[in-house]
Amino acid sequence: MGHGHSHGSPPKGDGGDGHAHGPRIGSAGERHQKPLAIAFSITAAYALVEVVAGVITGSLALISDAAHMGTDVLGLGLALAAIRLAKRPASGQRTYGTYRLEVLAAIINGLLLFGVAFYVLYEAVQRFRDPSEVPGLPVLVVAVIGLVINLISFRLLTAGAKESLNVKGAYFEVLADMLGSVGVIIGAIVIWTTGFEYADPIIGAAIGLFILPRTWKLMRQALRIIMEVAPPEVDVEAAERDLAAIPGVQQVHDLHIWTITSGMEAASAHVVIKDGADWHAVLDQSRLILAERYGVTHPTIQVEPADHTEEPVGF
Repeated sequence: MGHGHSHGSPPKGDGGDGHAHGPRIGSAGERHQKPLAIAFSITAAYALVEVVAGVITGSLALISDAAHMGTDVLGLGLALAAIRLAKRPASGQRTYGTYRLEVLAAIINGLLLFGVAFYVLYEAVQRFRDPSEVPGLPVLVVAVIGLVINLISFRLLTAGAKESLNVKGAYFEVLADMLGSVGVIIGAIVIWTTGFEYADPIIGAAIGLFILPRTWKLMRQALRIIMEVAPPEVDVEAAERDLAAIPGVQQVHDLHIWTITSGMEAASAHVVIKDGADWHAVLDQSRLILAERYGVTHPTIQVEPADHTEEPVGF
């Protein structure tokens, strides 16, 4: 007389077990695909402009900023590709679809950011040893336009960065590049007006140091998801106590809570009920507690009678 409940896979929509299910679950990144696409397009176009301007003016600062923008384009492209692939329906062995691609893209973006940060710090050290002259007005004009492009992209990605790790990776790349543009502008103005050539490497080092801790935080979040660690804001022991406190529940065991991708929390649990308890009510109350108190939108609850004993599975 044991009863189980298996909530349908997110990409496949509602299950057919007679219980009311919520709307189709979408990844957090999917909701921000359009602003991501716009940011990708304008950043790619202006990265080419900066490369051409850097070559024409002979400015290392502009070429360096164009390289920053190039990593933005790559990061934004990875984010977009991951979201589009994640929308493919689940099939065959991919029972969760391809949602985890967003998390993998966030890890790749993090590695790119580490690379950019270390490159900036390396360049800053080189320029301390051998300061390079930064041309004035042409570099200033191109850098200001680049900053405007970065500000537009930054604004487009702000909302998505709060929900999706993948979008957050792209957001940090744009933020880093925006600071790079500001650095080029300040460095150009300082050198142009005072002749102080060390302004450029000082600002470069500051940018590199700013990027590193934020990148580590992003990578740590992504790695938590890959390792299927419970979300940091979820108290698993409290969730187990709340489920055990439901009227008719005797015991809760094998509770697992994990993240499939940003904005999509999953859980599985075995709930042992007392003799004569209403298992329908226990099941509905369990799902309600996990959804409302812990943000779990994809629970799988196995309801078991108190006299049920699990037989070991043979190999």
